[in-house]
Order: sequence, then C-alpha cells, then structure tokens
Amino acid sequence: MHRRTVLKTGAAALGVMALGRSAFAEEAASFAPKPGAWRHFEIRTRVELVSSKGEARVWIPTPSFSADDWTKPGESKFEGNADKADLQSGPVGMVLAEWKGGAEAPRIEVVSRVSTRDRDASESGAGGKLSDADRAAYLAGTKLIPTDGVVAKTSEKIVGSETNDRAKAKAIYEWVVENTHRDAKVRGCGLGDIATMLESGNLGGKCADINALYVGLARAAGLPARDVYGIRVAPSKFGYKSLGANSETITKSQHCRAEVWLDGAGWFPVDPADVRKVVLEEPPTKLAIDDPKVVAARKALFGSWETNWLAYNDAHDVKLPGSQGASLGFFMYPQAETVAGLLDCLDPDNFKYSITAREVTA
Repeated sequence: MHRRTVLKTGAAALGVMALGRSAFAEEAASFAPKPGAWRHFEIRTRVELVSSKGEARVWIPTPSFSADDWTKPGESKFEGNADKADLQSGPVGMVLAEWKGGAEAPRIEVVSRVSTRDRDASESGAGGKLSDADRAAYLAGTKLIPTDGVVAKTSEKIVGSETNDRAKAKAIYEWVVENTHRDAKVRGCGLGDIATMLESGNLGGKCADINALYVGLARAAGLPARDVYGIRVAPSKFGYKSLGANSETITKSQHCRAEVWLDGAGWFPVDPADVRKVVLEEPPTKLAIDDPKVVAARKALFGSWETNWLAYNDAHDVKLPGSQGASLGFFMYPQAETVAGLLDCLDPDNFKYSITAREVTA
C-alpha cells in the first residue's frame, strides 16, 4: 500500500519536546485545573499482526471528538502494507485497514495530532442550547447503560425530591464516589455493564464501569449525560502520579470520562472514577477517603478536568464497519479481526500493538 495521508483540521507542529517524568518536576499544592494555554500532542499507534492465510482487518480509533473550549482534533495520517486502508471521520473516527488472504506480517501505523487544554466549568461561558435530537440521544439507554429497572430505581433514591439539575448531578456524583471502588483485578477499563453492577451489589470496577454508572444514573434522572472515551498522554502537572501518563509509552493508558448537560452551563465535566483511582493508586496507595489528596481530587473532578488526556469519541454500541463480530460497548482500544475472530484488544503483547505520545509545539 502506498503511503496515504488524510488531513483533518488543525495546525502542523513546528517543534518537538519529549514527554517524560521530568516534564513537570514540581508538585502543585492542590489539584485545581484552569483553562490556560493550549497543548499539542502527537499520538502514534502501531499494529502488527502475525501472517494470516485469510483476510484480516484492523480498526484504530482516531481523535474525532471536538469541543471548542477544550479539545480540537488535528491531523491524522497513516501508512502500512494493507491492501486497502481509509480514514473514516464522523462521530467515531478511525482508520480501517484490510488485508486479503495470505498477507505476510500485516502492519499499519496511525499518527494523529490533537490540541487540548484544562477545563473548569466555573470559568466557562453559557453553554448554549442542547438540540432536541441531542437531548434525546443523551437521555437514551444503551445495551450496557440502561435507564430503566434497577438503574431508574437507584437514581430515584439518590436524587429524591430534588428538582435542581446541578444538585441532582452533584448528588449522583457524590453517591458514585462514596459507593464504588476501583478494582485492580478488572481487565482494561472494565465493561460498563451497570445493571449487572447494581443488581449484584458489586460496584467495583474501572473507569468504563464507574463513569458509565454515573452516566446511566444521570440519564435516568432526566439529565443528558455521556461517556467520552480517550487516553492519557502526559503526566499530571499537579503531581498526581495516578492521574497521568508517566512515560512516552501509553499503550495501556486508556481512560474514559463523563459529562452531564446542565442548562446554562453546557456540558459539565465530572470524573468520579478518577477519584476512586486516587484512593487506590496514588502513593503511598490505599488512601483514606478523607486524605487531602483525595479531598482535592474529589472537589476538582466535579466541574473540572486536567486535560493531559485526549478524547477519541463518545460512542456506544459501536458496530465496526466490515466486522463479523457483535457491536462493541465502546471503542477506545485498537481492534483486529482475522479468520480466528476478533482478537483480544486487552492483550497488546499477543495482539501486537503499541501507542506512544509526545508533546509538540505549534
């Protein structure tokens, strides 16, 4: 396959500086993200498959989620030896590469640029109006995030007789922080099967579980909400080791976040899953809920994000084009399919792929 380049909106980088632990040498006294200068990142995803006697396909997510105040997808390009490859834009951006039968050592590399900056809802302007179509979409249930049954009952108990949307959003956030826990044994980012979580009483998981629980409870309470799926790309400038990518290799740094729509404020950032991550993983680990580091993160992550992280998409029930498999609950990892079926995207050593990030100047 000849080198193919597909341009999206964004500026080209003029210089480069490496990511690493030394990027932010000093820890700040508190966790307080504020909108500031834009930062620019280059993400490189490389997939290599073993030689196959049959057809093979690879799907690699690219940054397609855009929000003028905090994230702007830039250029994406790719190269490899596929018989056919295309960049697909739209709500779920991806590169789809296909090899015919008998391909030797299939490989594809995707390089994407994205610009981000920190968020603080208290410093943003009015949020405008959510269209009727978007409101309906972000209130609807999905396969893994239903809004009826046990989800609706739990949400009703949490919000009670409260009628103020922000108060509802905050009550759900605090309930999720108090009642969930991060489970290190869960593979990847989890499944996001919130009805099973609530029915079983096991509220342990990772970001795709805990933040999906927030989204489902919010939707059930009449608040439009969404998961945003992405990956960490840089260390935390506030000194939180658990909340950053602390090397250039980010193959296992996927993370999803949540947003809830509040009339007058717009899309409002929340991340209860990262509060539970701080509790479990922030040095010296297994912190108390009233530890100052946890308290600071808990306060900040209702209404702000440190955006050392990029967003891919906010899609659920994703049917990969050309795939013979079932729809995915979400699309945050590279995917591959051979005659043997869909490969295990949580095993990047055997389904061989790597993801690296570097910060660039523009």
